[in-house]
Amino acid sequence: MSTIKTAISLEKTLFDQADSLAQEMNVPRSHLFVLALEEFIQRHNNKIILEQINLVYQDEPSSEEKTYLKNMATKHRKIVQGQW
Repeated sequence: MSTIKTAISLEKTLFDQADSLAQEMNVPRSHLFVLALEEFIQRHNNKIILEQINLVYQDEPSSEEKTYLKNMATKHRKIVQGQW
């Protein structure tokens, strides 16, 4: 994997906190920034996936779907009756 060097501007207090944490974790400061960015991107992607899932499930089942689910539950109940 290739790497690219970049420069970023941070407020001094944020830089100091990052520097302290990198020392505490015994990792280079640049690695700490990579970890933080990877986590941020993963959280962002998870948010997008959750929004898509919520969009799919936002509508109520149709009356046909409700009937199908009710029939399925009844059949399932008959199949497992007396097994527990």
